[in-house]
Amino acid sequence: METGSPQSTGPTGTTGDESAEPEWIGLPPGLLRMRRLLLVVWLGLLALALVLLLGLLAGPGWAALALLPLAVAAWGWVLLGRNWRSWRYAERADDLLISRGVLWREETVVPYGRMQLVEVTSGPVERHFGLASVQLHTAAAATDATIPGLDPAEAERLRDRLTELGEARSAGL
Repeated sequence: METGSPQSTGPTGTTGDESAEPEWIGLPPGLLRMRRLLLVVWLGLLALALVLLLGLLAGPGWAALALLPLAVAAWGWVLLGRNWRSWRYAERADDLLISRGVLWREETVVPYGRMQLVEVTSGPVERHFGLASVQLHTAAAATDATIPGLDPAEAERLRDRLTELGEARSAGL
């Protein structure tokens, strides 16, 4: 590249220089709300069942053990927030990056030319919260990747873009 010539920009406005930091996109807060609500509901039901069973069968002193699921819920609340903040993805010129993990960081690089199938899925709970997941299937099963908890419109946009780029990159294979 000549000095002083403008750099070409990639799909997300990043420069064509692969060593530049990609533009990372985090997950929407709806995923965190959904996971926290499920945590509170299930552990709240467990605490209620323990209070009733232990209170009736073993006496009121043992019913205090029902505080254990509530402590686990408080701990899980914090951990869910940390996990949600760790998820991010970036579209680069030749591949898609997916990064996740708090203690064990995992970064998956999926070349567009290796993508075979891109799915958008949304279960009943995800649909209730207005969320969808993008699942990428590649030639190697070990590199299949998922981006959970996206807005359905963003999931469909990403699916269409990845499919288009995958078809363009694999045309030479």
